[in-house]
Amino acid sequence: MKMTFRWYGDDDKVTLEQIRQIPGMVGIVSAIYDIPVGQAWPLEKIMELKNKIEAHGLTLEVIESVPVHEDIKLGLPSREEYISNYKETIRNLGQAGIPVVCYNFMPVFDWTRSQLDYVLPDGSTALIYDQKLVEQMDPLKGDLQLPGWDSSYTKEDMKNLLDQYRSMTEEDLWANLEYFLQQVIPVAEESQVKMAIHPDDPPWPIFGLPRIITNKENLERFIHLVDSPNNGLTLCSGSLGVTDDNDMPSIIRYFGAKGRVHFGHVRNVKITTEKSFEEASHLSSDGSLDIYEIMKAYHDVGFEGPIRPDHGRMIWGETGRPGYGLYDRALGATYLNGLWEAIEKSNK
Repeated sequence: MKMTFRWYGDDDKVTLEQIRQIPGMVGIVSAIYDIPVGQAWPLEKIMELKNKIEAHGLTLEVIESVPVHEDIKLGLPSREEYISNYKETIRNLGQAGIPVVCYNFMPVFDWTRSQLDYVLPDGSTALIYDQKLVEQMDPLKGDLQLPGWDSSYTKEDMKNLLDQYRSMTEEDLWANLEYFLQQVIPVAEESQVKMAIHPDDPPWPIFGLPRIITNKENLERFIHLVDSPNNGLTLCSGSLGVTDDNDMPSIIRYFGAKGRVHFGHVRNVKITTEKSFEEASHLSSDGSLDIYEIMKAYHDVGFEGPIRPDHGRMIWGETGRPGYGLYDRALGATYLNGLWEAIEKSNK
């Protein structure tokens, strides 16, 4: 297992100097953020990012993410150009020696929460999802503005996109995903890049839009769309784990044994009601997930890839990108490393 940390580049309040000081930290998860979605990433920009990270004694282990253009998800004729650009990006990432690419296939909206600064009983703040609040919100009115969304969309763009998706079924989205994979995975194989799809977050439809990467059955269907070891998964406990229907240790063991888990996001959530949850500290007792059992599952399948502590609370007065402060994620990384060491030594 390689412990990694998400870094949003030079604009991130959390610096590489700080990340390097976290015990056991070896790698960075990052991306190029100033290239519009759909355009190819130049090799020189990839190398600039990689060299900057390596100059701080860390390695660029995962690109998260190379966004998939909406025209690809919609299956429009214009997808051919965007898929061609995507393949060029994968080739360039392979040439730069980047081993893993995380991406998602969620229509329009990336990860979604109803509040970014919910005050927990201990005074820290966290991201939460309240299904009743989300059902009352209208994205066209700007009710939700989240870091995971493409901020370049105008209200008119958003309306047009939502209109285009209204007639799309889950099967339509599956077909468009399969077409994308058929084009991209052979390039990933040639480039020695592992593609790792991220689950939908949360793993159910929102705003009337289909979501399909939601449970074990659908993950199984996904890996067989293009049956290649380069077509794999980012298993995110904070996405799949927000419903009791998803047994995270079982899912990790099942797909880990198949060699299809390429990246792990490990974080805790506290399920409050059906389809509602709070993000908690990584400690098992603070949430609804057994983080020890999750880490043991990764260890039992011999996982050697990157893992990162995912969203954290904002603690000790820290301000910045919600969910991506330094302090709580650093505590999470140390906790996960401690669990890993204990599991390793108990198995000797």
